[in-house]
Amino acid sequence: MSTIAITGATGFVGSATLEVALHRAYSVRALTRRVQPAQSRVEWVRGTLDDTAALTELVGGSDAVVHIAGLTNTPNPDRFEAANVTGTANMIAAAKAAGVNRFVFVSSLSAREPNLSAYGGSKARAEELVKASGLDWTIVRPPAVYGPRDVDMFELFRTAKYGIVPVPAKGRTSIIHVEDLARLLIALVPANPITKGQTYEPWDDNGFGYEHSELAKMIGEAMGNDHAKALPLPPAVMRFAAKADGLLRGSKAKLTPDRVGYMLHPDWVCDMKKAPPLSVWQAVWSGADGLKMTADWYKEEGWL
Repeated sequence: MSTIAITGATGFVGSATLEVALHRAYSVRALTRRVQPAQSRVEWVRGTLDDTAALTELVGGSDAVVHIAGLTNTPNPDRFEAANVTGTANMIAAAKAAGVNRFVFVSSLSAREPNLSAYGGSKARAEELVKASGLDWTIVRPPAVYGPRDVDMFELFRTAKYGIVPVPAKGRTSIIHVEDLARLLIALVPANPITKGQTYEPWDDNGFGYEHSELAKMIGEAMGNDHAKALPLPPAVMRFAAKADGLLRGSKAKLTPDRVGYMLHPDWVCDMKKAPPLSVWQAVWSGADGLKMTADWYKEEGWL
């Protein structure tokens, strides 16, 4: 039985990936900041990405690393460098020291446009570290990820309940259900000459992505509100909203100036040339079905 070292296993994408790994009969060593409930075939390792002793313990005896942990949003953009770049460098060093050659790195589609945001820039620099590592690596750049337990796109579902979905005024985006992304990450764990040294951009069943108003309509329909309409937000309004969110919610703000930087970009559609090979993975959830499943989960769990 193979063992996978997973970072970020207590987060949104990481927890889904942990579930898939266990379903595929892997054992998991998972990094965590705090005590977790005991779980069969899971060894929790207390520590953070700047704790070299913890990382050494994490990767020891593992056959592959799936590096998911990272900072996706913060009012202080300087923190991205430490979390996403230095943290990735530390994971690479730990894997090499332990002789763990297989390294799957979760980046972001925002790394395609590193000058738009500190977040995207940090992910792009982390990618370069992975590429130069000498490891057997594969990089995955997810687009907008949604699904049960997500707290970011949840805001759109909540507003759709009341008939409006605020979105950037222009642009298209790809999306992917968290379960599909998790299945891809675990499918990439075995060493495979096809996937070695590749960068993938996975999406759902729609290779052309969704215009923002189209996605808003789908979210409304998923919520059972067929009359929900997109509320296109001009750039100036989004920038003002980011400042207001920072004042109201401080460090818990969801809409930050850095996030607005890449949200305003008109093209976040995945590159079809960077699709994972069908022999390795294919999305299961369509956009409409996945959004409906997610809306139902929010309702059942009392989030809405």
